[in-house]
Amino acid sequence: MKIIAAHNYYQQRGGEDQCFEDQVRVLRANGHDVREHVVHNDSIDHASKLKVAVNTLWSRTAYRSFQQAIDDFQPDVVHAINTFPLLSPSIFYAAMKRGVPVVHEVANYRLACAGTYLLRDGKICEKCVGAILPLAAIKHRCYRESLSGSAVVASSIALHRLLKTWHRVVDGFMCPSEVTKQKLIEMGLPGEKIYVKPNALDNDPGIGEGPAEFAVFVGRLSPEKGLSTVLRAWKDNPDLPKLKVIGNGPLAESIRNAARSDERIEWLGRLPLSELLDVVGRANCLLMPSIWYESFGRTTVEAFAKGTPVVGSRIGGTAEIIDEGRTGWLFQPGDADEFTAKIKMAMNLSQEEAGRFRQATRQEYLTKYTSQSNYSRLIEVYELAIGNSKKSRQH
Repeated sequence: MKIIAAHNYYQQRGGEDQCFEDQVRVLRANGHDVREHVVHNDSIDHASKLKVAVNTLWSRTAYRSFQQAIDDFQPDVVHAINTFPLLSPSIFYAAMKRGVPVVHEVANYRLACAGTYLLRDGKICEKCVGAILPLAAIKHRCYRESLSGSAVVASSIALHRLLKTWHRVVDGFMCPSEVTKQKLIEMGLPGEKIYVKPNALDNDPGIGEGPAEFAVFVGRLSPEKGLSTVLRAWKDNPDLPKLKVIGNGPLAESIRNAARSDERIEWLGRLPLSELLDVVGRANCLLMPSIWYESFGRTTVEAFAKGTPVVGSRIGGTAEIIDEGRTGWLFQPGDADEFTAKIKMAMNLSQEEAGRFRQATRQEYLTKYTSQSNYSRLIEVYELAIGNSKKSRQH
């Protein structure tokens, strides 16, 4: 099969970037011919704000270049992850004009939410879900606290709802959890075209060395990840263990300050994947305290692969992945007291109990989240989208 894999890289590398690269490698390893069509948000720094705004709605440059890529490569299917803001949904129209089926992988809620996470002021907000024109996003400056930026993103949401882009042009949506699928349906996307495919690890890192008396947080250092809950728990509970924080982001200074004032907290910054996995494999537990509808939580699967149980929020994809009492523990999002109690459970396991958790998490990874199981479902989604495309052309 010939596939064009399209992606708009973020300035601060995230899970979507890693998933894109992993899937390209898996497809090539299984004999498929993959052409990458990528742009990077670093280029925004050298572009005018007006041009970026226009391209967010509809990029003529991306439309033309994508048509050319299709003409040159003649793919069987297009698989796009992030198109915001430089590719824009215009690439889907380019594919439709050339008669090429489109799969859009959705890992967040930007198709309806200018703030991406269905979150405002630290609380779940769904005011724009289903709204034709998401005026609340403009009123509350949900995109980077910018009035103009929020107006642009809200306009893009409204434009593609009015054009029925998601119904007419995309042949299949792929999302990593049932929770995300339900939210996309609530946003007005066609449920019959939404397929769940969990994320996976490209390579098996092997089980870790085992508990070394610390907890670890891995991810973007940003409000939706629940870092305020983490810092509150460690501040109020001097008997909590050492905490290692891996990642970078807008709350980096808060983590740096916490590490300076509390010798239990160590900020490791961004680490290469192999080093990150080594730390995760030595932790008693991984922390996933997100306060948004986390679409999946790739770091949870990384922990499972290393045999490390997870303390996660009872919300979104995280709650869907964790089997409480077997592969981890769940707590109410933002509840620092319950969070603390669950961390203490993880730290106080007997050697035999810890062994059972390690075996269970490792088996969960081997059963559900290997690259091969990922590949099989990926091809199934492609075939479903190709079938949908043929049906739409017949009508």
